[in-house]
Amino acid sequence: MYRLLFFFTLCVLLVGCAGSKSSQSLDTPREDGAQTVAVRDSLRAKFVLTLVDTAGKAQDFDAVLFSVPGKRYRMELTGPMGIGVASLLWQEDGWQMVFPTEKKYVKGAGYMIGLIDDSSIPLVPIHQVANLFEGILLPESYETLSESDSAGFHVVSAKASNGIAFTFGSKDGHVAWYSRMGRDGKPEILRFLNFRTFENVETPENIVFEKEGKRFLEIRIKKVTRKKAFSMGTWRLNIPKSYKSVTE
Repeated sequence: MYRLLFFFTLCVLLVGCAGSKSSQSLDTPREDGAQTVAVRDSLRAKFVLTLVDTAGKAQDFDAVLFSVPGKRYRMELTGPMGIGVASLLWQEDGWQMVFPTEKKYVKGAGYMIGLIDDSSIPLVPIHQVANLFEGILLPESYETLSESDSAGFHVVSAKASNGIAFTFGSKDGHVAWYSRMGRDGKPEILRFLNFRTFENVETPENIVFEKEGKRFLEIRIKKVTRKKAFSMGTWRLNIPKSYKSVTE
């Protein structure tokens, strides 16, 4: 079970990995064509995470994200009756994730979160975690390789500054979808739906993950609050001595 919840949590963070260019004009273009992202304040977001298994059965989790971009992040997942099922804390000196119902935990260091020796779980660049909730949907710096129009979308093929190739389609001034190859060599698509304004920032209310034409994850944003002052307790995550590491 902890492996499943670990995957849930990383999938949420993976949305942020789609990048750092806004659906609105939050970035300042440079002369070389790259993008510089404006500094953002702290943020709290509430959302519903839906996981769909291979049989098509969906399971919902309530989630909350606390973010001070580039400094620290905290995320909580709760199941039925408000029971906590996973907690993540990332700070500059390291990160940890706890699964209370399983009495398990995992720790690491650096900006990549995941299990290095388990290729079935993605490695996630944590600093991009809050971008989705800021309406930032594409890599902050990329090179455009080609452009075309297809099926009513303006389609751009590009390469991010880290060398990863991706494609995205825009329509009516919004990024509608984003596609890139997964670790298994199969394309993964994120679809951005129902744009709404959350505290003056236009953001997709629904984000759908698809693989091989099937939905496997969906995020529904309920509320985003910016310029929040968080208590110090937000940045503490206790691991009881009785808990065991997921690697044991």
